[in-house]
Amino acid sequence: MAVHRLGLIMFGITGRMGYNQHLVRSICAIREQGGVALPNGDRVMPDPILVGRDAQRVGDIARRHGIARHTDDLARALANAEDTVFFDSGSTQMRCALLTRAIEAGKHVYCEKPIAESLSDALGVVALARQRGIKSGVVQDKLFLPGLRKIAMLREAGFFGRILSVRGEFGYWVFEGDWGQPAQRPSWNYRKAQGGGIILDMLCHWRYVLDNLFGAVRAVSCLGATHIADRVDEGASRYNADADDAAYATFQLDGGVVAHINSSWCVRVKRDDLVTFQVDGTHGSAVAGLTRCFTQHRINTPRPLWNPDQPQTMNFNAQWDEVPDNIAYENGFKLQWEEFIRHVCADAAWKHDLMEGAKGVQLAELGYKSWAERRWIDVPELDATIPAASASRQHARRRSRK
Repeated sequence: MAVHRLGLIMFGITGRMGYNQHLVRSICAIREQGGVALPNGDRVMPDPILVGRDAQRVGDIARRHGIARHTDDLARALANAEDTVFFDSGSTQMRCALLTRAIEAGKHVYCEKPIAESLSDALGVVALARQRGIKSGVVQDKLFLPGLRKIAMLREAGFFGRILSVRGEFGYWVFEGDWGQPAQRPSWNYRKAQGGGIILDMLCHWRYVLDNLFGAVRAVSCLGATHIADRVDEGASRYNADADDAAYATFQLDGGVVAHINSSWCVRVKRDDLVTFQVDGTHGSAVAGLTRCFTQHRINTPRPLWNPDQPQTMNFNAQWDEVPDNIAYENGFKLQWEEFIRHVCADAAWKHDLMEGAKGVQLAELGYKSWAERRWIDVPELDATIPAASASRQHARRRSRK
């Protein structure tokens, strides 16, 4: 068995997601387990260099986790031919330019989503990567959640029969920051000019969830809202929150499936998890959160009676059976990292490339268009050969807003 080094440039690991999920729970965990196993029995050991604009913070993180290499000089990192993969988990506004620089430097790229603020920028990056023969990946973490993996297992086993509808509820209350409870999310999330907006953030997720589990998205009707316009930022200063903080979207999928997903930072949670999906089919239904999944088959479906004159006597929650954890579910971000590394190093099968990321940006852009025009919008196929605008320049934001 041979162990192969994989030089990995990691940008954006000072943020919560980049640090916790990608560095600590993915790359550090992979290093601690002895690398990623390849189909031929060899292993790949990631050798990261941490890159960020704050040299002190990046250095502190590297020392904390026993990582030898760190820098605030991205150009120098990209110039090192021995580091062949670039990862970005920084801000959406910077991502298009960063991916372009990395691709032009000959690096394979892996990144968080959205991959760009506009579809034209996203397609430009796709085209550039294909022209340069670059392997690419976009984080599509929710497909690797235990709850949704159980949904996928049920679907593959034929449990649902014909799927009729999907209902999703996502979000929680983000404090305004003005009465003793600090906000749990950064203020840029609520500022248009800094890339904020829950439609751009979350419809990118819902695109790959729906496409992969329930049917290709063919049309969207979306209503956005800025429910709370007055917030307090990290410096205790009030600011105008002008980006959308809630989205109420309905999707038409292949096969006649109707999906509706509410996404909100202005909702108090009375459900089993911060995100839940209910799937109803002719033979059975399932409700999944991040980790747990409950089912009700048609032979176990009760017969409730509508009677507004008497208190409800049925305990509906007790009528569902939990799907057991018959296998160990590892961290979803780590699992996708391992798949991407196998793709880069052994050409293993892979589908979560930059084009999949562009589909998410497309749906978000059409969601904004639907909101602005108050109508259903068809979702056309994306042309894989797109001669798009140059990805090397940042375009002005073209998202329609209310």
